[in-house]
Amino acid sequence: MRAIDRLGLPVLRGLFDPETAHGLALKALRLGLGPASGLPSSPRLRTRLAGLDLPNPIGLAAGFDKNATALPALAHAGFGFVEVGAATPLPQPGNPKPRLFRLDADRAAINRFGFNNDGAVAIAGRLAARPRGAVIGLNLGANKTSIDRAADFARVLTLAGPHVSFATVNVSSPNTEKLRDLQGRDALDALLGRVMKANAGLVRPVPIFLKIAPDLTDAELAEICAVAEDHGIAALIATNTTLSREGLTDPRKEEAGGLSGRPLFARSTTILAKAALLTGGRLPLVGVGGIASAEDAYAKIRAGASAVQFYTAMVFGGIGLAAEFARGLDALLARDGFANVTEAVGLDAERWANA
Repeated sequence: MRAIDRLGLPVLRGLFDPETAHGLALKALRLGLGPASGLPSSPRLRTRLAGLDLPNPIGLAAGFDKNATALPALAHAGFGFVEVGAATPLPQPGNPKPRLFRLDADRAAINRFGFNNDGAVAIAGRLAARPRGAVIGLNLGANKTSIDRAADFARVLTLAGPHVSFATVNVSSPNTEKLRDLQGRDALDALLGRVMKANAGLVRPVPIFLKIAPDLTDAELAEICAVAEDHGIAALIATNTTLSREGLTDPRKEEAGGLSGRPLFARSTTILAKAALLTGGRLPLVGVGGIASAEDAYAKIRAGASAVQFYTAMVFGGIGLAAEFARGLDALLARDGFANVTEAVGLDAERWANA
């Protein structure tokens, strides 16, 4: 374990509640106390995702830096790409505290934040000053009280689109009432139509990603993939957190909210593989959910992901995991004789889809 994580993690976890510890970790990054891991890359790791050149396929999932306050540190922590947010048009406090729970026994977390953020105007201003050359995306959200959520997504994209490498339509968070209803065919079709129109209005349109839930039926997943392809979505992110509590042992398992971390790995990877088979390589996929090692990242890639993201593992292992995963993935690709990560994408999709 890296020195800063070895010294800092026990203190943060032992003295503070999870949300306070998270806030202090972000403050430490802003003060320059994060790892100087550089940016691991190699001919095996360099890849393209939806037209974006990535030095490595290990990304930071949305939710860690909701307000884009630690971009310089994150850009040098080893991530090939970073996603911040979710951002909503208006600032909102989110759900009442406590709303983040560590499940130590399960190496997992439950959150019910409810899109707490500083609002799109403030976040767009920080993104305008982002480190040049870094691949940074924004997760788009809707305000809880909005009567036109499609308009909210389009508004955030209009405000922040000029300052990001990509944007993600998030219709899969379980913590905003009825948000997941937007994954239905008609609602999703209308929503993506509004977002793509807003994107076309930007001076420089950006790749639009769509983030989906892990709790979909096969029929629902097939509908989502079809609608995403119809609208020219650039990539599908599989998946967000789950409402399932299957197999958990920690006493905090009954807390309401979305579950992330190790117990999500199999469920999210199965959805990823099914989406890979449904789209037949036409739609790039980003694998998220339960990644806790380089081996996990490699498994997601072999299940169909062109790139991966993680977040919860840092609660237990620290931010230095990004560089560790990238270097470990490089070694695994070399071990198996691959000249580039793209050669491994989807090799195990059939097996995972039938798991």
